Amino acid sequence: MMKDQSGIRQVPTRENAYLNDHARLLVESFRRWTGRALLECDAQAFGRELFYAPFVIASHDTCENPVFNYANLMALQAWETNWEVFTSLPSRASAGDAEQAERAEFMARVSAEGFVTEYSGLRISTLGRQFRIHDATVWNVVDDAGVYHGQAVWFERWDYLE
Repeated sequence: MMKDQSGIRQVPTRENAYLNDHARLLVESFRRWTGRALLECDAQAFGRELFYAPFVIASHDTCENPVFNYANLMALQAWETNWEVFTSLPSRASAGDAEQAERAEFMARVSAEGFVTEYSGLRISTLGRQFRIHDATVWNVVDDAGVYHGQAVWFERWDYLE
């Protein structure tokens, strides 16, 4: 993921082609695992189309304690946050304390199997509101050479718990 001089991950913008290289990695890795296309557009437009897509997509890096490194606008809305906050958040912080063991077990399953579909689970927004994601797909982000770049999630529906 590209960082600016301060070390902060760049916000997807028109000037940086909406981080098209990372978007392409997410889209193509998803297709390789699932056989499904996230987007139907020219590869040069993946960045913009993914950022404004009508579904949630987010990814985290490969650190020992993975940190989110991408979120489209729908993901930022679901987690009730902005790019700077989200991309400094350890991905484990997206689940509440009570869900940590289940999340760790699930992420280990994704690591072993490559991808998992039809996942539902509780998450917590940066404002502290719990929400349930429905029918998510989580996959290992792997490039054409087989290099592992982290994991990503896709889903269309979530409900805040009141």
